[in-house]
Amino acid sequence: MNWDDIRVFLQVGRSNSLTAAGKLLKMDPSTLGRRIARLEDRMGTRLFVKTPQGYDLTESGQRLMEHASEMELSSLSAQEIVQGSTDQLSGTVRIGAPDGSANFLLPEVCAEISAENPDLEIQILAVPRVLNLSKREADMAITVSPPSAGRLLVQKVTDYHLHLAATRKYIRTHSDLKNIEQIKDHPIIGYIPDLIFDKELDYLSDIGLKSTVGLASNSVSVQINMINQGAGIGVVHDFAMPNFPELEFLFKDELALKRSFYLVRHEGDRRVGRLNRFADRLAAGMRDVVKRKEAP
Repeated sequence: MNWDDIRVFLQVGRSNSLTAAGKLLKMDPSTLGRRIARLEDRMGTRLFVKTPQGYDLTESGQRLMEHASEMELSSLSAQEIVQGSTDQLSGTVRIGAPDGSANFLLPEVCAEISAENPDLEIQILAVPRVLNLSKREADMAITVSPPSAGRLLVQKVTDYHLHLAATRKYIRTHSDLKNIEQIKDHPIIGYIPDLIFDKELDYLSDIGLKSTVGLASNSVSVQINMINQGAGIGVVHDFAMPNFPELEFLFKDELALKRSFYLVRHEGDRRVGRLNRFADRLAAGMRDVVKRKEAP
């Protein structure tokens, strides 16, 4: 079985699209289509069925995907053995993460790792949804809930905290904010309710509040920027506060939330030393940055 054909098959299967796979493989979609047709002829079975959504795997394709993924892992392991172990990391690693950590935590951590490993390319994919690691949308993901299904490695990285906040000017001009009961009389900025993709992100419900202003977003980064514009009150990650010097916590001792970050990886990647070393460094860096930024 030709490894180049399998490599093409893997990317089309994960992308569900010749065009998307072609961009990643730097190949023309028509060439990929011919490669897939040739592989199907050699194997004597259809591997894909074309639908309005793209190229979906058939049952035979799904079975081949499992074996092809194992071949890929074996190839990576063999490459590491041949090249020998090194403290330096190289290649490309893509991390998927909710935009709060993607904007206010991972850049600092990944900048440190990048400085230590100049031949390494780190890609941060900030998406307001759960990533499909089985389709290799990313090499690993940061989540706020541990996944309960799939062949995955799940590691709790660190706890973090969140509190209500507003600008100093907003607090100064609203004297009633000295009374916690009056918070509900103020504009509350939060998520668009039907776009909360993980229950752990439903911060306002956990503290008995709901959005009460005509400003909301599926992005916590946008929410924080709205708060920073003086539009109202909202929940802010403690580790994000240093980025917004005009913001101040409200009723920090009375209203507090604690959440956790998890590092999720493909189960088979435990055999790839490069990814193991990167995951260890990433987790350690996240713990250090959260601890440093949450310090009083």
